[in-house]
Amino acid sequence: MSILADHGGLRILPLLGVPEVGPGDDLLRLLGDALAALGGLESGDVLVVAQKVVSKAEGRIERTDDYQGVILREARSVRRQRGELVIAETAHGFVCASAGVDRSNAPEEGTVVLLPVDPDASARSLRDGLSVRFGLAPAVIVSDSFGRAWRQGTTDVAIGLAGLEPLLDLRGTSDRRGYRLQSTLVAVADELAGAAELVMGKARGVPAALVRGFDPPAGEGSARDLIMPAERDLFP
Repeated sequence: MSILADHGGLRILPLLGVPEVGPGDDLLRLLGDALAALGGLESGDVLVVAQKVVSKAEGRIERTDDYQGVILREARSVRRQRGELVIAETAHGFVCASAGVDRSNAPEEGTVVLLPVDPDASARSLRDGLSVRFGLAPAVIVSDSFGRAWRQGTTDVAIGLAGLEPLLDLRGTSDRRGYRLQSTLVAVADELAGAAELVMGKARGVPAALVRGFDPPAGEGSARDLIMPAERDLFP
């Protein structure tokens, strides 16, 4: 399944045929082969890769009988807790459920999958390798499913990226009526991650998707640029 949007011919293409990924597997080669099956890369492409396969390939799997203990170890701080539900800040600065420690789609019973140590570095490594193979360097986003305050359901967001600016800064520009925008920052990387998730999803076994036709803002930002600065955070 692919998704075609009306404006600008935006396309979201799932990368099919990627086998189950385990520690030490060559994720770059597996994704490259799936991209080759789609005809390779085009200028402006954005590759969105699920955090889970990145973590598995990097060996971020742990066997434990103390799930809560691993969460607390991975947390920089606990923001909220209700029963076994823990909302925590990770060492990266992300605020999410269970400090990103996940039992779903773990390799086997009794194991958990942790976030990559440096998701931006993971994205850069994939981008550099794909550039060598295809002669084009796509923007790369490592995505994960997060809940949101005041909203039900989860959506994928960027936790690592390379080759694009995660925020589109519209401050100082004018809207169609001439009003000068004062505070508008568009979370482009999160929007791309959420769009790609529509053809990925935990239950489908599709670990990555290619977003084509968007032409993301070029740059070398970090997913940490998306974190709300503490001095602006109304919900500490």
